[in-house]
Amino acid sequence: MNFPLPEFVAVSTSNPWTYIVFGMIGFAFGYTLEMSGFGDSRKLAAQFYFTEMTVLKVMFTAIVTAMVLTFGAVGLGILNFNQVWVNPTYLSSGILGGLIMGVGFIIGGFCPTTSLASASTGKIDGMFFMLGGFVGAFLFGETERFFTNWWNNSGYFGRVTLDQVFNLPLGVVVLLAVLMALFMFWGAEQLERIFGKKDLSKEPKPRLVGAGVLFAAALAVVFIGSPSLEDNYASLAFTRTETIPQENADPIVNTHTYTADEMLQNRIAFITPAEAFKAKYNQAMNPVYLDVRSEADYNLYHIEDAVNVPFERLAEVVPVLLTEPPANTVFILMSNDETAAVEAWKFLSASAVPNVYILEGGVNNWIAFFGRDDKSLTAQPKPNPGDDELGYIFPAALGSRYESCSPDPIEYEKLEFEAKIQLQLKRDKSGGGCG
Repeated sequence: MNFPLPEFVAVSTSNPWTYIVFGMIGFAFGYTLEMSGFGDSRKLAAQFYFTEMTVLKVMFTAIVTAMVLTFGAVGLGILNFNQVWVNPTYLSSGILGGLIMGVGFIIGGFCPTTSLASASTGKIDGMFFMLGGFVGAFLFGETERFFTNWWNNSGYFGRVTLDQVFNLPLGVVVLLAVLMALFMFWGAEQLERIFGKKDLSKEPKPRLVGAGVLFAAALAVVFIGSPSLEDNYASLAFTRTETIPQENADPIVNTHTYTADEMLQNRIAFITPAEAFKAKYNQAMNPVYLDVRSEADYNLYHIEDAVNVPFERLAEVVPVLLTEPPANTVFILMSNDETAAVEAWKFLSASAVPNVYILEGGVNNWIAFFGRDDKSLTAQPKPNPGDDELGYIFPAALGSRYESCSPDPIEYEKLEFEAKIQLQLKRDKSGGGCG
């Protein structure tokens, strides 16, 4: 089952409806905050005294509802969770930042987002809190250089989700989170009854129906499960643009959609050593060379700046490839020939890593192409190399210290090749939550 979600949410002049949709979502969000009392600092601060727990109940309702809908969509194949931006975990700085924000919340009665909601309705305390936020952001920017290494690296775990931490299926994590939320809703009402002298008999009855629906939906997510990498791979679709030049006329531009297997069978995912080399000097892209060979072969010979990620460790770096590199990054996979690189391409593509290509013929082909005039290369061709085996015998492990590992861009300035790389730009990283 496929749903054109990226095309629907892509903000462009060709799809103006997205502005209307996003505007309506923003209006609904602000309206919900205001109607829930999130613009009233007294109501917000009251949660810390257990007399008014609306904030906790509204926030957790939003969290678990979004969680159930998100992973329900993942289970149905509508959404690939790897394409969803997840804030990287910085444990130490996150704990300190949470404490600072919590203290500010208690003292000022707002968090950053609720101060905006309050200020937009003309409340003076909300305006002053928002102004304080700008002052704090300015001071942080001016002093960040003194502690940048700590807050950027201390307790950094990258993209981490609860299913990875507890080694549980996603559906089970969703169900446990919903059960925890329902328990907290019940507990919050008891606190309101004890400390706020609240009459629970006046609480709306539909909330019990909502709790039941939420629990049933969480159970459904458990039974639906999550699609496997094989399922993701089978549903992949790559859109390619092909330009056909016309004599005395504008070129014809055709758009085709290919499956993953068609990308391999038609050799569209393979780029020549010439194109892989030229990508390094193309200012429009940021090439990352991923060498999926063994460490031993990598140490014998590898392209300059290539990163060694043996195939069996590829899963470890997927979160980094999805979140850290800039949007114009192109990942160029290489093995000794093509076997391991093709398997790595399938794995990364199914994991939603964009702009992944395979070095045609692998490192053996690179050496054959650029090593012809390399006087520093003392390797001898290996007779009858096996499948995905290095086709040369090296007397020493010199890594990237051969001339052909980093060819001279002036000497190879006029290389000709059929360009295969077409950038698919990722959507912007966007945060969320109260901040």
